[in-house]
Amino acid sequence: MHKPVKTMESFIFWSRWLQAPLYLGLIAAQGVYVFQFMHELAHLVSKAGSLTENEVMLIVLGLIDVVMIANLLVMVIIGGYETFVSKLDLEGNPDQPEWLSHVNAGVLKVKLAVALISISSIHLLRTFINAAQIEDRVVIAQIAIHASFLVSALAIAYTDKMMMQTLAISQSNKH
Repeated sequence: MHKPVKTMESFIFWSRWLQAPLYLGLIAAQGVYVFQFMHELAHLVSKAGSLTENEVMLIVLGLIDVVMIANLLVMVIIGGYETFVSKLDLEGNPDQPEWLSHVNAGVLKVKLAVALISISSIHLLRTFINAAQIEDRVVIAQIAIHASFLVSALAIAYTDKMMMQTLAISQSNKH
């Protein structure tokens, strides 16, 4: 009976590698965002003299949005792979992101929530700049969505803090 259980446990542990193609897919999606960024940047530069200040601001906010989404992708790709699939062998690499040294599922969730709030803020700012052309119900819906992101992020951060305190207490009781 021990051998089948051990085989099953090994298979279950191996199954984490099924996520690797998902991270490769996210890398491909990031390539699409690089293309989108370069396309929008070329549009901005080619029309530089003929755009209004609002048009420039909207295009620049779009570029910032793409960068923030790309940053979110990097966090998910690197942090998720490191947390759920396999450790990255980056010992001594000068380019290792500082946040990677203390990443875990809780930290990753909080970082993702903050990134989503930042992206939502950019979208909301674009909406406010363009408010005259947008229906009130759309503006209200975007504000409600942004507020729900804020509340969710606070709940995630609070839950993570409580879990860390509980973990610290249980570890100090062991010693």
